[in-house]
Amino acid sequence: MSVDQSDAGMLPRDRLPPSSEVYLMLNGQSDIYIHGMKHRNRALNGDVVVVLPSPKDQWKSVESICVGDGGLEQLCIASKAGADILNLSEAGQKTENEASQVPGSDSHPEQNLSGLEQPQHPTTSGSNKATTKHHQFNKYTSVGDLKADWSAASPTAQKLFQTKTDPSNRALHSINQLPDSVLQITAKVIYIIERKHSRACTGQIHILQDKNTDLALFSPKDSRVPRILVPMADCPKDFMQRPQDYKNTLFIARITDWAETSKFPRGQLLRSLGEAGQIEPETEGLLMEYDVDYSDFSEQVLACLPQTFPWSIPEKELSSRRDLRNLCIFTIDPATARDLDDALSCVPLDNGRFEIGVHIADVSYFVELDSDLDLEAASRATSVYLVQKVIPMLPGLLCEQLCSLNPGEDRLSFSVIWTITEDGLIESEWFGRTIIRPSVKLSYDHAQGFIDEPDKQWTANELPHIDGGYSVEHIKNIVLQLDKIAKKLRRKRTDNGALRLDQIKLQYSLDKETGLPNGYSVYQQKDSNRLVEEFMLLANMAVARKIYQHFPDIAVLRRHPKPQERMLNDLQSLEVYSREGEENRSKFLILTSLCSKPMQNARYFCTGVIDDESLYRHYALSVPFYTHFTSPIRRYDPPPQMSKGEVQQEAEHCNDKKLSAKRVSELSSELYFAIFIKECGPIEEQAMVMAVLDKAFDVLILKLGVIKRVYLEAVVLHPDDVLSL
Repeated sequence: MSVDQSDAGMLPRDRLPPSSEVYLMLNGQSDIYIHGMKHRNRALNGDVVVVLPSPKDQWKSVESICVGDGGLEQLCIASKAGADILNLSEAGQKTENEASQVPGSDSHPEQNLSGLEQPQHPTTSGSNKATTKHHQFNKYTSVGDLKADWSAASPTAQKLFQTKTDPSNRALHSINQLPDSVLQITAKVIYIIERKHSRACTGQIHILQDKNTDLALFSPKDSRVPRILVPMADCPKDFMQRPQDYKNTLFIARITDWAETSKFPRGQLLRSLGEAGQIEPETEGLLMEYDVDYSDFSEQVLACLPQTFPWSIPEKELSSRRDLRNLCIFTIDPATARDLDDALSCVPLDNGRFEIGVHIADVSYFVELDSDLDLEAASRATSVYLVQKVIPMLPGLLCEQLCSLNPGEDRLSFSVIWTITEDGLIESEWFGRTIIRPSVKLSYDHAQGFIDEPDKQWTANELPHIDGGYSVEHIKNIVLQLDKIAKKLRRKRTDNGALRLDQIKLQYSLDKETGLPNGYSVYQQKDSNRLVEEFMLLANMAVARKIYQHFPDIAVLRRHPKPQERMLNDLQSLEVYSREGEENRSKFLILTSLCSKPMQNARYFCTGVIDDESLYRHYALSVPFYTHFTSPIRRYDPPPQMSKGEVQQEAEHCNDKKLSAKRVSELSSELYFAIFIKECGPIEEQAMVMAVLDKAFDVLILKLGVIKRVYLEAVVLHPDDVLSL
């Protein structure tokens, strides 16, 4: 094993205490262990940094990181770091799912900080009594039995376990005697190449113990960010006299300076957001922390769009595009969707063949290169989906009117049309600019109804208005044929190695007056969802091949690197537990979560900056080329008029914005879940233990897919509620 003297990598965006450890990703494959704030050298999560590896005799064994004095803490011993697999490391560390907290909580571990008035220890909202009913448990109530049979573990795992439990084997702890496969490279940050973290964070303000009148201490909710010294002049005028009035007030601050020798950075208190734990202040804080532009579109941006209505397609476009307005084309979207940017068509041919089309709104027609609208879209790069609203990449006039594929309206589109057999064999394909006139807007429920009840005689009253004179029966038959072919295509992808790890996703019902959550349900993906998904994937793969063929140096593709190999190999010992069976279903949920940990993020890239074509591959889809041709309303695509360096820079910006949008969406869901529990709880659900720490343990709530950390000192148990395992 060798590492260059200094290597560039990216600090991961997991939730990590500033005083604890991080694992830095190096070239997408291996990681490096950085222990403590000193060795992080003022870098924050997401920053691109240069690190200096430590001498080999200072590297750590995986076992010394994963296993505490209390015994084996992880399911998979010979992993690169159980912390990475299980989304945790040492005791006291928060999980990603604890990012949204109820008012007054402080996510930092207790520290002996000079001059700091310590906040109260975090408590749970409502009752903190954990109730456990015996009849609620299945036969398997924890994952402890997953490690009982060591015959399935690798030899290295068995050896490490022996080392921990057998004093006679302590000599194996010598780094030089351990194989490289169980060693963790350690390093320290020596330079920050790019500060990608916004340096903004939400939290509360506190008075220093010495009653300093010039400075206050800002305590971020995000445990990855250190506490910040802010000028007292930035605080409310009466804060020094009445600090208790602001104990539940959420503020936003930004780091402005951090001296090399200082434990605390200096910062600016930007403003008060409102009461902590309330939806709007918390949401605004999330958007600012993750640098999401949620401002209204400027007059200059809106002026780039057509100003006269109703808008009609110019004669030049009518004559230069393929006219498909005579085809039966329809959209399938959520019932509440207003920005309809993809549609489907299916025309029967002879000999069991079909002409199937995917039609995507031509957003580029309205977005002129380097216009104010283009620059704004490039800056935002993606739409951000919150529980209660969407922060759009493009103005509503464009998304919901000019480009939306509304039924009965002529629209500009890009189309991919295939000749496909009923077995899913593609015989030919065509790409081009088109004009379409959608016939009907179907919801997923409408399409699913056809699939579930193919023999039912549907009436026109059960569907939205159908334009173009087509019957309900005609629409139904097209949906059923598309579903059959989609299932054949999906089976082929699966047989070719495509991977799918579905995570549970919650959706909320909101009170119309207050906007507060009054219920939730688990989002169910049905055949109608998979039908649309399959043809969107097919279009994206086809367009990826096409643009790479015509623009080999500046094509923007999307690659998905292989999982981290050492992590994945360690999980193979758990394969025996993925068998079907009622008693294994709960375990399978945990295994799905564990198997997601080695997976890396898919990334946009410019083909001209990577010479090795094998690196273009999308691992999860198991295809050599992939891109995002679909959904142009919510995903920015760098124009091909740029140089390859400029295209790559734009692609990296899109990667950053997409990752931030994904995290904000997750945190928005967690915020609503926390508020629902606060307002309507408590609720009782089955859970399984995922990991045990010194003073806490992590559980997966099975029906909700939520991972939470339970701190033992915060739990009050009655003897009758305790179940011996």
